[in-house]
This record gives sequence, C-alpha cells and structure tokens, in this order.
Amino acid sequence: MADMDIKERKEILEMYKDFRVTDVRDGMDWCGYHHYGTVHHSIRPLWRTKAIGFARTARYVPFEGPVPMVTGDKYTEWSNWYYGNVCTDNWSKDIIEGDFICLDICGLDVGLLGSNNTLACMNKGAVGFMLNGGGIRDTDEVILEKVPVWSKFVSQPMDQCRIRYCEKDIPIGIGGVAIYPGDLVVADGDGVIVVPQKIIYDVYKYAYQEMKGDKIARRNLYAQGGLPLDDTVDTDTLK
Repeated sequence: MADMDIKERKEILEMYKDFRVTDVRDGMDWCGYHHYGTVHHSIRPLWRTKAIGFARTARYVPFEGPVPMVTGDKYTEWSNWYYGNVCTDNWSKDIIEGDFICLDICGLDVGLLGSNNTLACMNKGAVGFMLNGGGIRDTDEVILEKVPVWSKFVSQPMDQCRIRYCEKDIPIGIGGVAIYPGDLVVADGDGVIVVPQKIIYDVYKYAYQEMKGDKIARRNLYAQGGLPLDDTVDTDTLK
C-alpha cells in the first residue's frame, strides 16, 4: 500500500505502539502541523480502547432509490440483490494485517458496520474502524468482542435503501481531516489523529521526546504521592 512494504509497516507500528494520541499530537506540532491531523472530537470511541494502524479507505454515498414497494419474502429477495450489487464491501477483500478501516459514509445514520462484519475484518488483520456518521450498530456485541470503533454516533437502521458503495483506496475526509490510503491512524480515548505518510518518521522523533519526558515526570510524581507504578510510567525501556 502506497509504496510501503509489510516489513516497514510492522516496524512503524512497533515504533508507535506506546504512543498516546496526545504524544502524536505534540509530535505533529513540533513538525509544524498545528492545525492538521486531529479528527473532530465528535468522532468518539465506542468504548475505552486504543488502536494504531494504516488507513484503508472507502467511500459510500446516499442511495438515490427508488425504494421497492415489496415486503416479506419479496423484500428478502430484493435485499439479497441490494447487498450483492449496491451496498457492497469491496474494500474488505483487500484487508491486510495492520489496516485501520476508515469509511466516509457522508454522515449518514445507517448501521454499515456491526458485530458480524467488523469481527470478520478483525480476523483478516484490521485493527480498528472509523466512520464519519453513525455506521456502527450491535454495539453491545461489538464491545463484548472488543472491536475498536470510533464514530460520530450509534445507528439502528440497516443499509437497505439508505446507502450505496462508491469507491475504495481514495482520499476521504473524516472530521475535517483528509485521510489518504496508507496514512498512519492513531486512536484512543482522546479521539483520533492522522499522520500523513511523508512525516511519519519526523513525527515519531518528537512524539517520543514528549512521551519520554512525560513518563519520567509522572513516575517521579507517582513516587512522591506513594502511588503504585503502572505501565504508563514504565521508564525501563526508554532510550
């Protein structure tokens, strides 16, 4: 994907694995990207978790209609045609380990993702999902399955008559940020930040600098306050 081989992807994910969104935000600032990368705070985590991966993008648009005037078994037949021809998921066939699925669904209130297809994507190697509308339903099961999702809201409706697949592996916009295939996506309880491929290594240098300083300072504060140490103040592996 975007001139990056599997080995390099793994190396970058290892480099970034301990960073918080705030560390990466600071790294972006140090590189002069003060007003770029932070996805709008309306895109929120479904549950308290974190994920880091490379953007795999796709775009959906509203379904223009018409809505078929059928119900029952006839609707089942039409629905099968709809999923096979209109609301497809061609992007899911390309997933490789470390992909962060970023879907532009034009802000629609529609449950494009749920407990079934997100788990199928995770089994292929996806590490997380971000959508700029609702896009996620079956949320009790999704949380139980520990699928990392960031979305604007939760949706009940199915896809039929509401949305259609448009294209994949293209630049998209979510929360005011342009996301290109292969950009690095970092997400946690503070939201999501997107690092353009061309500055991944530069941002790493200064994100690490800020993380290191924070860990050392907070470890001292833990000691002063008599708090038990935890992984967030582990300084043994710092360079």
